[in-house]
This record gives sequence, C-alpha cells and structure tokens, in this order.
Amino acid sequence: MPVRRYSCKNLLIISTLIILGLSTAIGVYSKEAAMKSTNSSTEKFITKHMTNANGTLATYLKPDTSTNPDIVAGREALSESLGFWMQYAVMKRDQALFAHGYQILESKFLTPEKYIVWKLEPDGRAKVNTNALGDDLRIIDSLLNAAQLWKKDEYLSTAREISDTLQMYVQNGGYFVDFHDFSRHESPSTLSLVYVDIAALKLMRDNQLIDSGTYEQYARVISEMPDDGVFYPKTFDVHKLEYSFDNQINLIDQLIVGMHRAKLGQKPTALLSFLKNEFRENKTIKGRYNRATRVAEVSYESPSVYGLAILLALECGDKEWAKQLHKHMITLKNRDNSYSGGYVFNKNTHFFDNVLPLLAETAIQIP
Repeated sequence: MPVRRYSCKNLLIISTLIILGLSTAIGVYSKEAAMKSTNSSTEKFITKHMTNANGTLATYLKPDTSTNPDIVAGREALSESLGFWMQYAVMKRDQALFAHGYQILESKFLTPEKYIVWKLEPDGRAKVNTNALGDDLRIIDSLLNAAQLWKKDEYLSTAREISDTLQMYVQNGGYFVDFHDFSRHESPSTLSLVYVDIAALKLMRDNQLIDSGTYEQYARVISEMPDDGVFYPKTFDVHKLEYSFDNQINLIDQLIVGMHRAKLGQKPTALLSFLKNEFRENKTIKGRYNRATRVAEVSYESPSVYGLAILLALECGDKEWAKQLHKHMITLKNRDNSYSGGYVFNKNTHFFDNVLPLLAETAIQIP
C-alpha cells in the first residue's frame, strides 16, 4: 500500500479519513469474520456424519456396496462433492476449510497424470480411470477463486495442471467432452450442458488457462441452445453439433444449466416462470418432470432442487423469491432428531441434499 505524507493543515481531514477507513475496514473484517464463524448446523452435520475417516466426503449417509462401477453407492466419495465443498469454503471465506479440501484433492483425487478421478472407494482407493468434466471445472473454479482470495500460488498452479490435462486429453472434435478414460484412451462425443460451467471457463480465460476463443466457443454453446418453451436440452453432440432433450426432466440439471445461462446475462425466464407457478400452485417443487406434459413424475421433494433454485434466484436478482424458497427448504431439515442439521429422510441422505442447501443458506446471507 503506498505511503503518503501530508501537511499539518490537512491533519484534521486525514484523521477523519483514517477513522472512516478504519470503520470501513472493521466492517469488512466483521463481515468476513462473521461468515467464517458461522457454524451452520448443516456444515456440522456434514463434518460429523458425511465425512469418512480418511477425510473424503461420503455420497450417502448409509453404507452400501456398488454393483456397478459407473454408479456411486454408500460411503464412496465423489470429486463432485469435493468441488461443491471447496466452493462452499470460498463462499464462506474459510481458509482452513479450503486448505483441508485442497489437501484431500492433492492426496486422494489427483493422479500422477494430473487428472481427477471422479470416484473413490470409502477407504480412499481409486478403482476408476476416468474424470468428470463438470467436477473438474468446479474444482478449477474454486482453486482460482481461492488463489485470488488468499494469494496462494499453489492453488493457481494446480488449477493450471488440471486445465492442461483437460485440454490435452478430455476433448473430441475440438470440444471438451464429459470424460476421458485414461486407461482405454477413449472419449465420448457427448458434452452434457450441465458441465459447461461458464463461470469457471471465464475465470480460466481471465487467468490465461484457456484463450478467449475457447471461452467464446462454450459461451455460444450455452447462449445458442434451444429450449422447448420451458426446459433446456440435456446434451450437445460435438460431432453432429446437435442438441438433445431428455423426455424425463431432472430439475437439478435444468437449474444448473439455467445458472450457466444467467452467468451470460441471459435470464432463464421461462424456466423461472414455470418454477414459480409450480411453487405458487402446489406449494412445492418436485425433483423430476415429464417434458411433454410438464407434470411431476415423482412425489418427493429434493433439498438440492430448493438449494439450486435459491442460488439461481439470487443470481437473477430475485431475493424475495429466494427467501420464500429458503423458508420452505429449511422445513425439510432436522426431520430426524438423530441427525441435527441434516436433510435426512428414512435414516439416509445424499451429500447433494445437504451441501446445496448449505450453499444456498450461505449465499442468502451475503448482502
């Protein structure tokens, strides 16, 4: 910070400015300190009940065994979960929490070839040889934000290593694709739109991890994608350059894609109107809908859906609706007295159904 010298006649003015400056600094510090000292009951639940002995984050509360290596079960850990947790630490400005997540990334998920395995066994062993693009971009996003926030060059360096691996291997037809099998050296031609993390890609461009042309390519994928009047497509075929819709609509996917669109300044108006109407008429938003009939195909409510809907509402500047959703979302918490702070149903829960509400609870507190 530059040092300035002043004459005596300015002393009173400067003294006043110093006092005002200190007041502002104290206000900023108090805000950051308050964020860091906020001991959310959901954060405590995750730390106590959703964390394995080796520090990895369990996908489900209940132990179980996966019969399909492509499907996660029980206490297996996902890179997706780690990415959300690291983003939470950045949002909360909790340097110690982020450093712990970074240590888990480095010691458990990041391979010598510098790709992130998408899934670990409960004991921390990797039995898969594939990454997941969306998870990687989310982790890169958190690393770049943390590097800027705490001036840590190692976070930037790790983000660059992961980015270089994506550009070298996880591509097909000049586009990033969903994953690369590092054992078979194969990649699909599918790019899931939920994986096109515009915020992360923008940060990568700003930090010279990708060039402007690369960023614009993905911005066009999101900005030019069609909708069916409400819902967005599921995938983009990088060879045919065609979008595809699912007949069954997973609202988690739709909300994340809507967030990508909003990050480009294109508010997902039709999707938001549909969600608001659902909530107004039925007092709930369900987790899955039929694309043709727009009717819910499941009876359950998903805390993840509410968490993402709150984040999307905040991104679009609609804090009033975010507050309405938040008021309803927290009624789903603490329904099992054995798991204070958790969104637990029938003695089980998914990590998503806790971390996404936690992100929403934290974001809604930010002025």
